Amino acid sequence: MIEQAIRQRRKDLGGIEVGRLLPNARQRMVGPFVFLDHIGPVELAAGLSPSVDVRPHPHIGLATLTWLFAGEIMHRDSLGSEQPIRPGEVNWMIAGRGITHSERFERARAEGGPLHGLQAWVALPEADEECDPAFVHVGRDAVPTFEQPDQRGSLIAGRAYGIDAPVDVRSPLCYLHWQLDAGARWQLPDEYSERALYVVEGEVDIDGQAWPAGHLLICAPGTAIEVGARQPARLMLLAGEPLGPRHIEWNFVSSSPARIEQARRDWREGRFRLPYNDDRDFIPLPERRLPPEPMS
Repeated sequence: MIEQAIRQRRKDLGGIEVGRLLPNARQRMVGPFVFLDHIGPVELAAGLSPSVDVRPHPHIGLATLTWLFAGEIMHRDSLGSEQPIRPGEVNWMIAGRGITHSERFERARAEGGPLHGLQAWVALPEADEECDPAFVHVGRDAVPTFEQPDQRGSLIAGRAYGIDAPVDVRSPLCYLHWQLDAGARWQLPDEYSERALYVVEGEVDIDGQAWPAGHLLICAPGTAIEVGARQPARLMLLAGEPLGPRHIEWNFVSSSPARIEQARRDWREGRFRLPYNDDRDFIPLPERRLPPEPMS
């Protein structure tokens, strides 16, 4: 059973369209997932303006993951990591007490090419919000996969179908990429109290209702859900257990509004280390529009 459907809100960020799915006024979180953006799809031309790059910026209290279907993004951070993000690879960055990173489109600038993917933020449990920052790269050959004649899946993070992904997720969750051929049927994992299914491409059927691409479907707790593909479909499943309310402002996530205030001061006053090999500019602290709202 689907409790509600959220339609992505598209926005052009200087040549790359992004669709925001979480947070949403009707659904602030799904388990520990506090943020989900759909990047592209777009065909980038060689000579892409540097203004499209995501300049160095800070995070606290969360883990980030960019999962690409096409293209490449160069990640650099304040731990010294320098890693191209490519399709089928997992790059899990734990911000903890504080990290900075940049995301630049260097290969597309040199050669042109496609860009398509999703960026997710996962809130950390309160006990881990101030942990040491970390960055882990998992090559595509080490990502657990599921193969059937009419469907294929990749377990990006967490646990599903009795299998664990090689990522330190800190709380119970599941992040799955699944592809269905036309006519295929898929039974969603049901061991998590909160689940959401995002239709990236194609169209699916759930209980006789058709759902085209661009919808985030919030699943009712404790219900068996079978998905049928009306046409070839690409899907993402976000699932997990709630962590309690979280406040989010700009790039900061925390259970404490006071901690967000401290992070704002630290960034404004230059107390965050900038990424190695990418410290020539950064995104300044934006003016506050509204106080951080709790999310649950």
